[in-house]
Amino acid sequence: MNLNVGAKLQARKEKQKQQQSRLNLVSLMDIFTILVFFLLVNSSDVEVLQTDKTIKLPDSTSQQKPEVTTVVRVNGEQLFVGDRLIARLDEIDRDAEQIAPLLQELQHRAQRAGEPSEREQEAGRPITIMGDEQVPYQLLKQIMQTCAAADFRDMSFAVNQTTPQDPPGVGS
Repeated sequence: MNLNVGAKLQARKEKQKQQQSRLNLVSLMDIFTILVFFLLVNSSDVEVLQTDKTIKLPDSTSQQKPEVTTVVRVNGEQLFVGDRLIARLDEIDRDAEQIAPLLQELQHRAQRAGEPSEREQEAGRPITIMGDEQVPYQLLKQIMQTCAAADFRDMSFAVNQTTPQDPPGVGS
């Protein structure tokens, strides 16, 4: 039985479609292997705190990595603990030693956390203060006194890490 030319062309096209639907897994496996190694090599152990665009952190050459702790954030207008707004800066009594709403929030968090560990009893609970570089020292001092009163005495300040540079005249 002879097939006409149209039937032969149609049979050839069907054969090509079946061949084109095959997937070359070897190439995909090579790409994914390279991708996995690339991601493993380029992953870093840098601890990144939640950023706040309203806070410009001071620069530091410190090499010590931050721990995950309670974060107090203060910018030019507001005071936060974590993501919770505690007070507006214009509502804070600057003459008082402590900031009452901050003290209440920190005491509540300490109570929820339970009994402090032996290290925390000795050094105090850990806390990180993320303050804008333009925040007055008097306000930072007031925040630190409030944290200490709530037994958050192990204080750290969040900074932007920069590379250390030699002082002028050293080196070359």
